[in-house]
Amino acid sequence: MQDWTVYLSGEIHTDWRGQIEEQSRALGLPVRFTAPVTDHPASDDCGASILGHEDTKFWYDHKGAKLNAIRTRSLLAAADIVVVRFGDKYKQWNAAFDAGYASALGKSLIVLHDPSLTHPLKEVDAAALAVAEKPEQVVQILKYVINGELDRT
Repeated sequence: MQDWTVYLSGEIHTDWRGQIEEQSRALGLPVRFTAPVTDHPASDDCGASILGHEDTKFWYDHKGAKLNAIRTRSLLAAADIVVVRFGDKYKQWNAAFDAGYASALGKSLIVLHDPSLTHPLKEVDAAALAVAEKPEQVVQILKYVINGELDRT
């Protein structure tokens, strides 16, 4: 069986990616995980650090966003499944953009968020093939769609 590629997009302030990766490894799932740059300062500063400083914040951010988009677009396009996590601490406009981009590419989209975000994310949820509340639910989804195995509880 070939490996599946799963892109893990979204908030970077909790260990949800590590939980999904660890649990998937423990189950022996044939999955290769990819993600955006999760080092927040590196993600913010990459454009100006590589291409030259900008005095105007708009252009400083613009350079960084474009460099980050090279990675994001490439990895989203290569993914079999895209998981987008929305946290409750910050507005994740980039996560919403990634979800829309994945949907436009016809990718299988799994959205992960707390039930308190159901209303503000209703359009994103409507585009998803699954909406989970916990990382372990994402792992169970992966186990089911990859192996056809369902843990009945």
